[in-house]
Amino acid sequence: MRSERRLRRLVLPDGTEYRWTVRHRHRDGGPCQEVLTLYRDGTPTRIVFPGTGGAYGHSGLVADHRGNALDLHEPGVVRAFADAVRRLRPAPGDVDGRALLPGVAVSRAAAATAEAPPGSPPGP
Repeated sequence: MRSERRLRRLVLPDGTEYRWTVRHRHRDGGPCQEVLTLYRDGTPTRIVFPGTGGAYGHSGLVADHRGNALDLHEPGVVRAFADAVRRLRPAPGDVDGRALLPGVAVSRAAAATAEAPPGSPPGP
């Protein structure tokens, strides 16, 4: 069984390396938060997803009111968030995960959609 506290490694095709972890946290009686922390060259960027106040799910599950749901423990999801953060180029610190979630969900859905084989007829 792997340790939930261990930093996992993610290497992008261009050679950029991240270490990452997912945490569930509570702050001063506030709502639960899921936090994906990406470390690049030792500098953390925390992608924070505030809780919804009534929805229950497993650790690492994040969702929005549009029906987008992602599991932060999946390396492909982390890769998509790393790509989004690289495009955004925020200062190190906290990033609002709710703002990134729709775009990441769309990119994950597109990656999961198979392309039509060559020579196949047009779609429906």
